[in-house]
Amino acid sequence: MRDLGLALALVLVIEGLLYALFPRLMHKLMTYSLSHPPSALRWAGLTAAAVGVGMVWVVRRVA
Repeated sequence: MRDLGLALALVLVIEGLLYALFPRLMHKLMTYSLSHPPSALRWAGLTAAAVGVGMVWVVRRVA
């Protein structure tokens, strides 16, 4: 449970920094995402989640 809390906190830190440091880029990304169908965004999200799970698995196995 501790790892999950740390992971969520890290996501918030990274996302917050992106919005704070690159507001124009983040606005462009939001506009870009609105111009694509939900199915494309769903596949991108599932792909990112799968890559993240794979990375966690590799790090856990190596460490």
